[in-house]
Amino acid sequence: MSDLSDSELLDLFRKEESRNYAFNLLVRQYQQRLYAFIRRMVTDHDEAKDVLQNVFLKAWTGLDGFRADAQLYSWLYRIAHNESLNHLRKMRRGLFVSEESVMEKLTTTLDSSEHFSGDAIQRKLQRAVMRLPDKQRAVFTMKYFEGMKYETMSEVTGTSVGALKSSYHIAVKKIEEWLTTDQTSGD
Repeated sequence: MSDLSDSELLDLFRKEESRNYAFNLLVRQYQQRLYAFIRRMVTDHDEAKDVLQNVFLKAWTGLDGFRADAQLYSWLYRIAHNESLNHLRKMRRGLFVSEESVMEKLTTTLDSSEHFSGDAIQRKLQRAVMRLPDKQRAVFTMKYFEGMKYETMSEVTGTSVGALKSSYHIAVKKIEEWLTTDQTSGD
């Protein structure tokens, strides 16, 4: 099965008889990429699946109103971005703990997960990424891991390209510093 264009998917979705089929195709077409982003944000496999499910529920209810002035992928990614940030905020509120405690929970989840297959270097990088503030982590993840263009990131986050470039640069500097510090401390 080849991927359909946004307009083909939307045309199918808008017909009552092919609505479920079109949405199923949409899920198949985008779920892996969206899951990868969400997983890097929340680290836990089961929580990432829950967030992804929420993304597709919101997409299902909002797809009728999608105006197609943006790419479907950007729109879905924006929902995933917002849902990931909401999930992290709820987690902090639910735990009533400091930012450091949340970061520790996220990195512990990463270290103990059988769903993360990275080597020691990848784990160090992911731990460093988890130390970033949520929005910087999202920007870094979109640019570094997803290879997203700043213009697309701007559509997703509603942030200017200049601010995104600055945020990415700051995130890279922090990660480099943490990785260098971890190396010298023998981690």
